[in-house]
This record gives sequence, structure tokens and C-alpha cells, in this order.
Amino acid sequence: MLNGINSLISGFFRQDSAGGILLFLSAFMAMVVANSALEPYYQLLLSTPVEIRVGAFEIAKPLLLWINDGLMAIFFFLVGLELKRELLEGELSDRRNIILPGVGAIGGMAVPALIYLYFNGADPVAAKGWAIPAATDIAFALGVLTLLGSRVPVSLKIFLTSLAIFDDIGAIVIVALFYTSKISVGALIVVLICQPILFILNKRNVLSYSPYIFIGIIMWIATLKSGVHATLAGVILAMFVPMRSISDSNYSPLRALEHDLHAVVVFCVLPVFAFANAGISLEGITAEKLLHNVPIGIALGLFVGKQIGIFSFCFLSVKLNLTKLPEGMDWSTLYGTTILCGIGFTMSLFIGSLAFEETGVNLLFDERLGIMIGSLVSGIVGYLILRTRLPPHSLVKKDSNALGG
Repeated sequence: MLNGINSLISGFFRQDSAGGILLFLSAFMAMVVANSALEPYYQLLLSTPVEIRVGAFEIAKPLLLWINDGLMAIFFFLVGLELKRELLEGELSDRRNIILPGVGAIGGMAVPALIYLYFNGADPVAAKGWAIPAATDIAFALGVLTLLGSRVPVSLKIFLTSLAIFDDIGAIVIVALFYTSKISVGALIVVLICQPILFILNKRNVLSYSPYIFIGIIMWIATLKSGVHATLAGVILAMFVPMRSISDSNYSPLRALEHDLHAVVVFCVLPVFAFANAGISLEGITAEKLLHNVPIGIALGLFVGKQIGIFSFCFLSVKLNLTKLPEGMDWSTLYGTTILCGIGFTMSLFIGSLAFEETGVNLLFDERLGIMIGSLVSGIVGYLILRTRLPPHSLVKKDSNALGG
């Protein structure tokens, strides 16, 4: 019996949809705990002070911020590794594969932000959340897509993944430019000093991860103290990990590290983040709170703004002959995929915490409610449309260059 249970668990974690399912369960558990007798303990856990002190130097934060600033730096490090791989050797190394998802990502960030600002632009505090509906949660979106099985053409998966990568780039730029507090010049100088050291390690083709991790930790601490959000240190560090070994061209340190980190991020970092950030207490909820401009702007930005922005920008780029639809996709399947992009969850929660955590105004409830509603509706509607429009079995050749046509 024990062997059967172990086999069942192993089989679950091998599924492509396992990460999305675990993320959903973590968010669901957070909701259950936040609306039960355990809620005081949940809040106590997240507010537990955690300190690291060496002489006069200290980092003192509640556990929630260690998760959002520390664990999420690992997530952004993985995003950086995936981005570098895709640009150098992956789908994004071919210009033909960049145009459609790149243009779609621009529309998918701009239109949701404009919809949010339409509802909240007059309130300077609420307006800080303009970037919340601009993000796409690739783990959740691909998780929904895998529920459709072999009916999904490879080109559609590549399009969604590529668009999400551009989305992540946009999120990184947004965090760097718009959610940075007062700059500490001394700490920023330390960040800048770390980069030529990492460059030398890369040029000498140092394959051991230890020096990179050591310098990366120093850079993360300095970034944290500089006023720039600490998660960006993960992206910077990823850019210096060697793509190939000089002595063995078949070995990729970057790919090996990406493979090792993937399970840690998908099955640990993101579920912990979801559990820590998705706990919304529904006690005393009223129609007024439900229809507050913040959740309305976020929900409509994710569900309406994403599909309008991505689909219209992609449609125009094809009609202007800048690119063409990937083989195996038509306008209806593209439309269903654009709705799935309205699943914002992880990145939306992350940007929401940056937008409102230091305002002194309790908008976190509104922010998370809008994210939940918009993401849930986008996931359900996108799944139903693709289920009706995709053929019983994919007829698309499983070609790695499918996106280029």
C-alpha cells in the first residue's frame, strides 16, 4: 500500500500541471486558514520578526517580507536563467518567433493598466496599483493548458510561454523603475562592484556554482539595502551564469542549474509565496467592498484588458504583415489563449504587495480580491473556449520551430 501511495505521489509531481495545481491548493489553504479559528495564528506566523545581525549590520523583517524579498529572489533568478537560455539558444533566438508574442505582451500590459487607471486614476494611493493586472502567471496558465492534453498544438504552448517571458521582462522593468524606494548610493555601489566580479567569473568559464551564489548573496543584501527591490538581484545574477562549458560544449551550466532550481521554485517557493499572500479574510464582506474601484479595476484589467490588449495587438501585427499566426493556431485558439493570460496570480500578488505595503492604507484586501476574481474567471473562460475550439487531437507537427511558421 505504501508503495502505491509513493507511486501516486511521484506520478502527480511528474505531471506538467502539478505546479499549477499545487499553487491553487496553497492559495485555497490560505483562504481556508484566514477564514477559520486559525486566522490569528496565520497572521502571527507572517508577522514573526526574523533578524540576521553581524555587529552593527542587521536585516530585520517580518517573515512575510523575507518570503516576498528573499524567496521571490530565487524565483526571479530562475526567470533570469530561462530568459537568457531562450534569448541565446531557445525560441526567442529566432527573430521570427519574437514578434507575435512580443507585440502581444505589450498590448497585454498596456491595456489592463489603462483599464485599472480608468477606475483608480483619480486616487493617488489606489493608482499605485496600476501594474497589478499587467502580469501573467505562466505556471497557472500552462497548468490550465495541460488539462486539455494532446489537443494543444506545440505552437500554442510556445506562444504562451514566449509571451509570458516578455511579460516577466516587463514586470522586471516595472519593479525596477516604479517600485523602488529612496536610493542608498553606498549600497548601490556595492551592487555595481559585484557585477564586474561576476563578469570575470563568466569570462573565465568558472563552472562551480559556489562563487556565483556567494557574490549573488552579497549583491542581494546590497540591493535590499539600496532601495531597489531585492528580487532584481536574482535576474542580474542569472545573466552571468555561463551558458556553455569551454571544455565540454555539450554541457550547459545554465541549463543544469535551471533544471535543479525548477522543482524548488515550482513546488516550494511559489506555493509558500501563495500561502503567505493569498489569505483573505471574508469576514464582514459587503457589496461596497466587492465593488470597490481597486478590485473592479484589477479584475476587469485581467479578464477584459488582457484579452483585448493581446488579441488586438496580435491581430494588427498579422494584418500589417509584420508576422503571421503560428502553424496549428487560428484566431479562435489565439483568442482563448489571450484569455488564459488574464491569470495574474503570483506576479500580480507580488506587484500588489510592492504597490501597497508602504502606503499606510489597507488596500491589500481589495487588491487580492480583484486578483482572485480576475484570475479565476480568466482561467475558466479561457479553458472552456479552447476546449470547444481545439480539435480532438492535435494535428500540428511537433516542430520546435512551429512558432516561426
